[in-house]
Amino acid sequence: MNSPLALALWLNGSRHPQHVVAFAGQQCFTQSDLIKDVQRIYDWLQRQPGQRWALCFDNSYDFIAALLATLHAGKTPVLPGHNREAQLREQQEHFCGVLSDNPLNLSCPVLNPQTLNYSAFQPFEPVPEEAGVVFFTSGSTGEPAQIYKTLRALDEEIAWLAALWGDSLRDCRVVGSVSHQHLYGFTFRVMLPMALGLAGDAAMIHFPEQLAARASHPLLFISSPAFLKRLDINLAAPQFKRVISAAGKLDDVTAQQALAWLKTPVSEIYGTTETGVLAWREHVQTAPEWQAFPAVRFTQQDDVWHVESPLIHHHHGQLDDILEFTSQGRFRLIGRRDRVVKIEEKRISLSEVERRLLALPGVEEAVVVPVTRGSRIALGAVVVAPTAQGACKQQWREALSAWLEPIAIPRYWRIVERIPLNSQSKRAWTQLQELFDETH
Repeated sequence: MNSPLALALWLNGSRHPQHVVAFAGQQCFTQSDLIKDVQRIYDWLQRQPGQRWALCFDNSYDFIAALLATLHAGKTPVLPGHNREAQLREQQEHFCGVLSDNPLNLSCPVLNPQTLNYSAFQPFEPVPEEAGVVFFTSGSTGEPAQIYKTLRALDEEIAWLAALWGDSLRDCRVVGSVSHQHLYGFTFRVMLPMALGLAGDAAMIHFPEQLAARASHPLLFISSPAFLKRLDINLAAPQFKRVISAAGKLDDVTAQQALAWLKTPVSEIYGTTETGVLAWREHVQTAPEWQAFPAVRFTQQDDVWHVESPLIHHHHGQLDDILEFTSQGRFRLIGRRDRVVKIEEKRISLSEVERRLLALPGVEEAVVVPVTRGSRIALGAVVVAPTAQGACKQQWREALSAWLEPIAIPRYWRIVERIPLNSQSKRAWTQLQELFDETH
């Protein structure tokens, strides 16, 4: 496959005007269409004051046009990660206006690019060398943090992925069940297809039936563990050239069940918004180990793992995960530092309690959170257990007592149909905590 095209060159004329960059159902969007759609936003943005513009699009093709227009106009794209009006009001200090395909009532300028007229083509100003994109982390607690990613780092990340998988992706189309408004979806549903010249789906897939309907071309499917759990094996599967999962750890059972339907092993990415991609693994067999990308280096200081990578601002960062390396230089993820709580002066690993819960009969999923009542802290367990009955909680407590100290056994229990997830298919910590409000 040709070398990936840097973002600043996506509009430079090296691709044929009829090259298909995106599709929506039977409709295709060509390079010529993209240039026209970028032009009308670009002309409008150049006349606007203010540097930072939030991009809030459901449609990935419209998002790409807005992204390129913003960068060529010398502005900074900001990705709040959602289209929720109330939350955008809280974040308004971080941008001067919004480009969106959703109707939004905000006190700052809001533009739907579809309302703009096409104008005569004028050459675009080059994207500034120091340009970048602002992302927001979702985080498990506290306010979302802003992360600035330079285009240089975003382009280099794609070069790594192209070197690893580029040859296997020839002539496929890219579809995804994750949002392009977060770094994982942005990297794999926007950057990767545009850089490699692959047509990307303008719509996000929400249901297995939608995935099964994309059977006209071989696919690169960008997914998450939550979606892979919901695959319907009774549907006819499309042809997959590769399936990639991230935004949460993929367990062996889900990976092997997915393999039976997908007919290709799931490739999993490990990384964060702050660090970009760090490692990968392929679920050919159970419990595969992680392989770091060649330019990534891990070091341990005391109980903390640090990482060095050209993709990280200032080239080094700190991990919340606990790693265990093999003699071959691969590693396993064995827990998280931020998932250790202190109760009655004892350190309790929430990940360990969850692992023990998942070993109990009938428990399909489990999340453990600290619950504060007055001045006391105890553990609360949110459990997916379809066959659970009233006596199960006591039986679970008794079974856990064989492994855990009394203070590590959950005191509060909530049985739910599914674990609450956010738009990144990660655990929705606020909703999980709310399950233990005293009003419940």
